[in-house]
Amino acid sequence: MKERYDKEEIYCRRLGHNLNFSYCRSEHNGLPCPLIFDCWYTRLDIGAYMRKNFTPDELPYLTQAAPSKMSTLLELIQKAQNKGKVES
Repeated sequence: MKERYDKEEIYCRRLGHNLNFSYCRSEHNGLPCPLIFDCWYTRLDIGAYMRKNFTPDELPYLTQAAPSKMSTLLELIQKAQNKGKVES
């Protein structure tokens, strides 16, 4: 059951505040955050959870290096600027 740990909370180093596991497991367009293993390995058997709840085809990006905080911020700024252009 995917929702088993949803109310568990942890400090997110990437966003800088506490988040529930439900956010971490669905942050990437319904798929887990690329940092889910690094953040949750001390709290639960995240490897077993991932194998049980996601197919290998759903998770190939997890083996790639996570984007830096700066690149994430720049991407969010770009999206906001593009949204502003559309609404103008």
